[in-house]
Amino acid sequence: MTLLAYQVFLAVVEQESFQKAAQVLNLTPSAISHAVASMEAELGSALFIRSKQGVYLTNYGKELFPYIKNVQNSEEYLQQAVAQIGGMEKGVVRIGTFNSACVEWMPSLLRGFEKDYPNIRIDIYQGSYDDVYQWLKDGIVDLGFLSSTSAGDLPCTPIYQDKIICVAPQGFKTENEGYITIEELKKQRFVTQREGCDADVNHVMNKYDLPGGGGSYIADDMSAVSLVMGGFGVCLMPELVIRNIPFPVEVIPLEVEEKRTIVLAYVRSDVLAPAVQKMQSYILESFQKKAEEEQ
Repeated sequence: MTLLAYQVFLAVVEQESFQKAAQVLNLTPSAISHAVASMEAELGSALFIRSKQGVYLTNYGKELFPYIKNVQNSEEYLQQAVAQIGGMEKGVVRIGTFNSACVEWMPSLLRGFEKDYPNIRIDIYQGSYDDVYQWLKDGIVDLGFLSSTSAGDLPCTPIYQDKIICVAPQGFKTENEGYITIEELKKQRFVTQREGCDADVNHVMNKYDLPGGGGSYIADDMSAVSLVMGGFGVCLMPELVIRNIPFPVEVIPLEVEEKRTIVLAYVRSDVLAPAVQKMQSYILESFQKKAEEEQ
């Protein structure tokens, strides 16, 4: 199969439409249909399910997706290596990140990196821990911010220790000034996020046998804080989430010290494209500098 065939396959997956894929690649819809039909004939199996709702991968197509994505990435790596040999710093870096890391860190990281490497494009993919993990596995992103508990078998480098704190409605009073005990937490009603959205908090909840959310299936930090503001309960949350956002809530340290370790993850460091290597080094050096300044 040709590189164009792989590009057509990935464009159809992303756009979920032959028509939209044709527009993205500046081809005719018939050319897209022909390329897909040729791939399916060569492979001996259907790759897509065509329906009124859109075009979706078959199970066979899903199995092939990460391998075809790796072919595209290899082409990108080759182009970046050629540019680097020629004395040019260019390429594309795709970064997966969860919400609080995106809000707190990405603006300054992007500004600093783009100042040094203006010809390298950065694409940001925001999602849950599970999303970022799967994007890395499938080759959708090159680097990913995760917690150590959600990185699984991915190689990663720890970059930050983030305290777990209690967020309570404004005016909430603890039995002990300045902190809240585990026994006091066990008496509270909790707002919790879905499993996979905040694996580290779920781990702490389970560790101390704290009560669940009783019907809360929240998918993002801000929604959880909003429910706490409304008096629907308290929640445990990484400090990074609300550090620089002035919500009218009480932020209370825990009696025990619990942290999540945030890591920078990747699939294989030995196959990272030149532009990705530069971004990886830039992120690690930035956090190393931040840690030294805080000591």
